[in-house]
Amino acid sequence: MADNQLLINGRQVAFKPGQTILEAAQAAKIWIPTLCYLKGATPTGTCRICVVEVAGMRTLLTACNTPAAAGMQVQTESLKVVEARRTVLELLLASGHHNCAVQSEGSGDWTDYQLKVQQHDGSNELCPAWGDCQLQDLAFRYQVKSGRFATLPGAYPTEMANPLIIRDFSRCILCGRCVQACNEVQVNRAIQFGNHGAQAKIVTPGDKPLKESDCVFCGECIQACPVGALVEKKARYQWRPWKETTVRTTCPYCGVGCQQLLHVQDGRIVKVTGVEGAEPNQGRLCVKGRFGYDFIYSEERLKTPLIREKDGFREASWDEALDLVASKFKQIIAESGPDAVAGVSCARSINEDSYNMQKLFRAAFKTNNIDHCART
Repeated sequence: MADNQLLINGRQVAFKPGQTILEAAQAAKIWIPTLCYLKGATPTGTCRICVVEVAGMRTLLTACNTPAAAGMQVQTESLKVVEARRTVLELLLASGHHNCAVQSEGSGDWTDYQLKVQQHDGSNELCPAWGDCQLQDLAFRYQVKSGRFATLPGAYPTEMANPLIIRDFSRCILCGRCVQACNEVQVNRAIQFGNHGAQAKIVTPGDKPLKESDCVFCGECIQACPVGALVEKKARYQWRPWKETTVRTTCPYCGVGCQQLLHVQDGRIVKVTGVEGAEPNQGRLCVKGRFGYDFIYSEERLKTPLIREKDGFREASWDEALDLVASKFKQIIAESGPDAVAGVSCARSINEDSYNMQKLFRAAFKTNNIDHCART
């Protein structure tokens, strides 16, 4: 076997120096489950879902942070591996309010438990991440049943004190993905691990609410969360993946061109996520790109041109409004010269529109009085 090859499930797989078992497997299209692993961040092996069996090793190894080595013989779905993953999943499901239907199997207390969770959530719906939860997906895949471990009550109340992000500590599995997304991906450093043992939680400095912390509400933590611990407040219990259609588009707020996925239900945008792996943002979004879509549904939004007459405005057609603006520009330039006019390009304009705006003023009006408005 070559120096840069290992065996995964009996298949010869090449790897690059420095790659982990997980990275080598992913490059070869071999699936290994993960929960704590976040691409582009330092692997930690915290969740232990990615354990694999390596020949010659007494214990299972976490694939996400174990370097690939020449001649390794790796099994990703051996009986030992599957049993270990089931145990981990059972413990995670028992760690809080994970009320997915998989919990009902083999548990006569399901109804009472569900009623308690609904009371805690203030909703008769199942988990807000239902259908979009990696923990749920893995529990179904490995046919995990509840009942072996006692379900722990949530140690902390749900934080709803800001208009954008809900932090449900009772559903947090302490995988650390949100911490890595904040500290290593967006580099905002607004959250970290805090406390110990059963009191462990993800905290801001001083354990303050997000609105009193250094959080800039980019929402990268939500996109990274593999369970229902972090959800968009506006989309909670409104968005369901089986009801949606997705539309890829370019963020309208500035000229960077960040790629977005619009999640649409019944003709309305219910949430926005970044397109993973797409240039230029690689899945990242700012607070405006992720949460600022409501303006398109505002009742105060102008839909018809208005022309001022005396002390008020009257509705007009686009042709009438544009003819009036053009005539006023011509009059001002004829009387006072081109530097008497100026233009401001909208912050929500795409690059092409801003380019045309500056070309209009510089080439047609013969002035450099053109700027870009960065207001929201």
